[in-house]
Amino acid sequence: MSTAAIRHLVVMGVSGAGKTTLAKGVADATGWDFLEGDALHPRANIAKMASGHPLTDEDRWPWLEAIGDWIDARERERESAVIACSALKRSYRDLLREGRPHVEFFLIDVPEEELHRRLEQRDDHFMKASMLRSQLDTLERPDPRTEPAAVLRSDGDEDEALRLTLEALGVEDASHAGSE
Repeated sequence: MSTAAIRHLVVMGVSGAGKTTLAKGVADATGWDFLEGDALHPRANIAKMASGHPLTDEDRWPWLEAIGDWIDARERERESAVIACSALKRSYRDLLREGRPHVEFFLIDVPEEELHRRLEQRDDHFMKASMLRSQLDTLERPDPRTEPAAVLRSDGDEDEALRLTLEALGVEDASHAGSE
């Protein structure tokens, strides 16, 4: 159990933004627990998205509640964590934050053309490029004045995105500590 301040960082954004890559990088650098939020989607949600149909709010609530339960378990253990989760709407983020004072959000903002390119190149994921527009239309950008959130504009340089994220979070890269 760590004596450091507990943090639960939700790396958010539309599909193809690099949430999983960045969240894993933060977890590796800090030693925090990692959750790929998509792993908690019910099978029906995955099947729906794989068939090219966007999820509704009703589809998402049980998934978001499962992510909240996972965060609660980390909280009980006094462990920090990083979660890759789209968290596209404020209401979704509000649910994830409800009763969880250590939750904060980090939006990865990637140009639409780059998102399309990435989604067209990956064939091992249930989220198809044809559904990107629905996610972009759904995205409610967090307002850092009223939500615990930061925004990272990324052009795809993973190392730079991780460096900027760790800097913005004010955390040290434990994976390189003492290597000087």
